[in-house]
Amino acid sequence: MTEKLDVLDIKILNLLQKDGSLSVKDVSSAIGLSSSPTYERINRLKREGYIEKYVALINREKVGKQLLVLCTVTLKQQSMETLISFEDAIVQFKEVLEVLCLAGNHDYLLKIAVRDVNDYHAFVLTRLSKIPNIANLQSSFVLKEIKHETALEIV
Repeated sequence: MTEKLDVLDIKILNLLQKDGSLSVKDVSSAIGLSSSPTYERINRLKREGYIEKYVALINREKVGKQLLVLCTVTLKQQSMETLISFEDAIVQFKEVLEVLCLAGNHDYLLKIAVRDVNDYHAFVLTRLSKIPNIANLQSSFVLKEIKHETALEIV
């Protein structure tokens, strides 16, 4: 069991991960606790940072983002200044859904959603390639998402 979380906290987190739109009444009914203490628990979980925010998960294909690209980035240098400069620049691009700093052969892994290959090409040429200190980009195009999950297992 995770520290500071009791069984009810874990149940609340699991319920809200599956459906963030559940009302306090729905959550309290599911965990067998009245609304007031459930409301207090949810607020505590927010205050303590267990719940960061509530979002709607959008089907990217329905909104015209057909192509998902995984792009590894290797920088010419790995000084603190160049790493911070890259990170500050890359987070500004709306096409970039995730940025992961890596240990190993590459410095970063980017998850990018765009309309199509032409859109990605334009993104690389007009935006990504303008970030200083990039030595190498390697792109992989996702053919099919087998599993796409956002909920963490909490036990």
